[in-house]
Amino acid sequence: MATHIKDTLQRFVAGGVMAGCLAAVTPAEVAAQAGGLSGPSSTAADLEPGDGLTDPQFRSDFPRKLAPGWFAWKDGLAEQGFKFNIDYLSLGQWGNANIGEGDAAGGIARFYGNWQATELGSLTFKIENRHRYGAVAPQFLGLDGGALSITGTAFNGNGTMLTNLFWTQRSENGNWTLQVGQLDVTDFLDLYAAVSPYSGFQNLAFNTNPTINAPNPGLGIAGGLRLSDNFYMVGSVADANADPTKPNFDVFEDGNLFKSLEIGYTSSPDRIYFDNIHLTLWHADAANDGSRPEDWGAAFSAAWFLDNKWLPFFRAGVSQGTAALYEKSVSAGVAYYGRNTDAAGFGLNWAEGASSSEGQITAEAFYRFSISPGLQITPSVQVISNPLLNPGQDTITLFGLRARVVF
Repeated sequence: MATHIKDTLQRFVAGGVMAGCLAAVTPAEVAAQAGGLSGPSSTAADLEPGDGLTDPQFRSDFPRKLAPGWFAWKDGLAEQGFKFNIDYLSLGQWGNANIGEGDAAGGIARFYGNWQATELGSLTFKIENRHRYGAVAPQFLGLDGGALSITGTAFNGNGTMLTNLFWTQRSENGNWTLQVGQLDVTDFLDLYAAVSPYSGFQNLAFNTNPTINAPNPGLGIAGGLRLSDNFYMVGSVADANADPTKPNFDVFEDGNLFKSLEIGYTSSPDRIYFDNIHLTLWHADAANDGSRPEDWGAAFSAAWFLDNKWLPFFRAGVSQGTAALYEKSVSAGVAYYGRNTDAAGFGLNWAEGASSSEGQITAEAFYRFSISPGLQITPSVQVISNPLLNPGQDTITLFGLRARVVF
């Protein structure tokens, strides 16, 4: 996650690669160059050190000091236009639900990068393995305990996946950007700064809007258009039946598609997901095999940085159909970004499921300790009131601990 601070550009020597040389840009500028298609959970953001918000006075240089030759080699490749990371994320969660397993743990191993092939064109890739350590993956611990809630977004145990393999082309003046290939629409759909399950909130209620029936990574086309210095538009067409464990490239023959259109306002292009107000419209075709009904909806999001430290946000969505997690959802909260690129957040969500007229309330709080550019530790707590699938319990509390190490 990042924002533009003029007097800190020189600190980010490992920024975006343009024209075959290393340019000092912040992650937010990478997002601006990508026309709003590279959000906080995207490969472009994960390749950047820190978050660009505060002076990165990290507590340690681990793991760089363990293998200085490896990192020097990586830095040399980056200077030639090829950047990559290998990282590992782990999440453990423990809850007090009176049904289910009561705890869950899992990990994600990822290899991802970007090759700046031309001044205006690049190839992005990401291969990952998502696995669980025990009987339940963290993504499903809430459901296992009777809450209609995704409590460990992305930590789902799906195995080896091709998440990204797409070409990005942008105009010389940066007014438009096009991406074609294996896309993850949640990299750019309904964004705000704390959206990433790898560095921000863990509950889906505070990630991509849970009323949106976003597909798994798959073949798609996405485009970003800068309408002015303040207004932008992002649209996508993607495989609604995508399975990244078995990539399928005949999606447009099947005709089961997910479509989205977002129109937004930002203070400037390089703060596109920090100072941001937008409306997202989406539609998903019914699956030919009857496994998923036709679904559509709208989502609204407003988030604005105050003093480059505080991020109050308000997000809401509605959907028609039964495929999305919720039919109605309203979230509000605040994130905080402090020294050492530490971050914290508190969010409160009310949601209503398709089969229930009652509301479920979810609260989450987290604090992300950035030990070094390559090591982050994030404890969290989630409280779910009136769990819709467990009428025998008033409140479920989950404690979590997430870690990320980058090589």
